[in-house]
Amino acid sequence: MPFIHRDGVRIYYEVTGSGPALVLLEGLGYGLWMWSKQRPALAHHFTLVMPDHRGNGRSDKPDAPYTIHLLAEDALAVLDELRMERAHVLGVSLGGMVALELALHAPERVLGLVLVSTTPGGAASQPMPPATQEAWRAARSRPPREGLRAAMALAFGPGYMEAHPDEVEWILDERLRAPQPDHAWLGQLQAALQFDVFDALARIRHPTLVIAGSEDRVVPTSNAHLIASRIPNARLVVFEGAGHLVIWERAEEVNAEVARFLQKVDRSQSGHLDTKEGGGVS
Repeated sequence: MPFIHRDGVRIYYEVTGSGPALVLLEGLGYGLWMWSKQRPALAHHFTLVMPDHRGNGRSDKPDAPYTIHLLAEDALAVLDELRMERAHVLGVSLGGMVALELALHAPERVLGLVLVSTTPGGAASQPMPPATQEAWRAARSRPPREGLRAAMALAFGPGYMEAHPDEVEWILDERLRAPQPDHAWLGQLQAALQFDVFDALARIRHPTLVIAGSEDRVVPTSNAHLIASRIPNARLVVFEGAGHLVIWERAEEVNAEVARFLQKVDRSQSGHLDTKEGGGVS
């Protein structure tokens, strides 16, 4: 299996597809199964580079401090291993923070940027609701499957889990294959809660697509509006009725938006597009 080694930690990754490189950065506690609805569609257009963050999936889960910058450096190390100088970057939730960090601290390595269900942090952003944080913590004290099911209920929009019971059970099976220990979950959560690049957003010049669900109970949708208003080359798409896991709930539409946007970036001679659209809603 493909791993890179950084500071004594093994980082797992997979590569599939063909075309321009697209790095997919997963959320807190997730694994590469997260991209099950993206891989078939996006691999037709892009070479997908999918690392498991340290603390997630098949990567090592050290009992050590976690920061968004550290996770971004891990992703860059995977690109270095693959000898990929530049890539599009798509991040969801925690992965969106890592994507922002990459765009700010290694801008020469990033082509187009896709930010899903995420936040820039800082005093101007709307934090994760306290009720969600408490529910997540409480869920971890339950038996594993029961706790994960309770936490997942906050990640989907109203009625989604009830309408897709087989999908929910499949996700639970996948999450339990590589469970995340408490120290890694808490480390990643603290990294997310301490993240703050709000004042730096205006420095991002990459063409940027911001995607959110209108019913996100984990990262409030107001953060997507905030990001899109501060990044000069940003386009915002909000999917009505979808929750935090909009990439699952509205996968076909999300995949189409992503492919269309990044292909347009690839066609651009300059690499920078004026794609600003004031709060477009799909």
